[in-house]
Amino acid sequence: MARREVDILVVGSGAGALTAAFTAADAGADVLVVEKSARYGGTSATSGGGIWIPNSADARARGHADDPGEALGYIKALIGDDVPESKLETYVASAHRMLSYLAERSDVRYTAYAYSDYHMDVAGARDGWRTHDPIPLMADTLGEDFWKMEPPHTETLTFGRFTWTMEEAKLLLTMSPGAKPLLFKLMLKYAFDLPWRFKTRRARRLTGGNALIGRLKLSLDRKGVPIWLNSPMAELIGDKGRITGAIVERDGERIEIHARKGVVLATGGFDHSEELRRKYLPQPTSADWSAGVPSNTGDGLAAGLKAGAATDLMDSAWWGPGFLLDGEDRARILFVERALPSSIIVNQAGRRYMNEAASYHVAGGEMHRCNRPDAPTVPSWFVFDARYRGKYMLGPMMAGKPSADGRLPENMRKILKKADDLAGLAAQIGVDPAVFAGEVARFNAHAVKGEDPDFGRGASAYDRHYGDASVTPNPTLAPIAEAPFYAIPIYPCDLGTNGGLQTDDDGQVLDTQGRPLGGLYAVGNVSAAAMGRTYPGAGATLGPAMTFGWRAARHAMRVND
Repeated sequence: MARREVDILVVGSGAGALTAAFTAADAGADVLVVEKSARYGGTSATSGGGIWIPNSADARARGHADDPGEALGYIKALIGDDVPESKLETYVASAHRMLSYLAERSDVRYTAYAYSDYHMDVAGARDGWRTHDPIPLMADTLGEDFWKMEPPHTETLTFGRFTWTMEEAKLLLTMSPGAKPLLFKLMLKYAFDLPWRFKTRRARRLTGGNALIGRLKLSLDRKGVPIWLNSPMAELIGDKGRITGAIVERDGERIEIHARKGVVLATGGFDHSEELRRKYLPQPTSADWSAGVPSNTGDGLAAGLKAGAATDLMDSAWWGPGFLLDGEDRARILFVERALPSSIIVNQAGRRYMNEAASYHVAGGEMHRCNRPDAPTVPSWFVFDARYRGKYMLGPMMAGKPSADGRLPENMRKILKKADDLAGLAAQIGVDPAVFAGEVARFNAHAVKGEDPDFGRGASAYDRHYGDASVTPNPTLAPIAEAPFYAIPIYPCDLGTNGGLQTDDDGQVLDTQGRPLGGLYAVGNVSAAAMGRTYPGAGATLGPAMTFGWRAARHAMRVND
């Protein structure tokens, strides 16, 4: 068997993995990154790329200094006893330092954004400036590596072609004032970006997760850190109770890679493993319901368990209501669409059961929590009317008149139900027409007054963030009254699982006795989430992945605080 020695072996190539790799290389380590799939970046590259970082230097520079004590109190109140308090304290103290470090030493650039926390009713929540958006990157700066990076998730592209920042996404998806001029500007920039446009349908301007991963890749290039693609880890190897490396398969050959200072597992969750989903997650479940990359099948989790690691939060995931389209290899999450006026979600009894404008994690969790034999929520139905159809986007369905429905993509027409009245729609979705009509009538009567006494929709700053600013008095509420009426089936989908290997404050994997497994670290969704079963704000997945990747590398390299 071939043999190679490095200081640090990183398994996986998402945001947490590449942050750890850069940090170790910057400290002088010989680093190797191995990636199972044919492209680097993982789910991080396909995501919005946001990170949740309290009290960042950029937020302070913009006049929005944060109180670390309030941030800690906020996440402690949400998470409870699911995560040791020391880890939460470590995150709040370290996250902004990690971001400043990358800004000073790497190509990674972020800007704080006025995006409210997801639980504004909890003490310590803020109405903005903890979520950060990656600064766009031009694809040609990556050279041939652009073609080797995971492309954005389809739902993060306009017309399947060009990208948007968080601020642009809000304008376009909610059709707020300025949306149409922005769309025209983006279309013109794309159309006249020659000769790039003849090379690929994808826009040259990278945003979100592609901008983040692209910037991390440039940073690794400057340090000479290689990324081996199509190189899955077969197993961990160890000696005298310490992990000393791994066996990696590359080009049909098994290579024994010894890591003198540590192995960092960053292989993602088990969201695309039917077996592990059936074993651990709430039922019903399906790998088809994940928006994560298909290579997330729990490889790192299995290797860690074999090495004697403890696990936690295995029943948890980053939930979100979503829908499925034929021909696509992952689910589409309804991040924004649920908060827009003239829409509701009903169960198979024809009744509402949630605040549709709540965060996607909360809404997805409600689909599981409220699932009952007498009123199943899997699937539920996302219901909207012609007003909604005419103004807002929904997946590949661009805003337009009902007369344009025949020109929709076949996979969208296949799931779309449409009727000239509510009774007809009720028949198509299989709910009691009287119950359904009564539910819509009750919703409408309150919506015209901007109220939702049943579930409080539109009461919080987060709810209103993705509402339609032109609709008053509540930007998330308007009657469902204009025929024809529509519905699509939705499921309790996920962005990835977030239960996994237990780790300490430095990302060291712990055994079943709570002791560190020497030489082994885990970050991102292969580890039990630092945010527990909660989702404090946009970027609460990548923020901890990058922060604990930074801490893991520093610990392995003995870099002192």
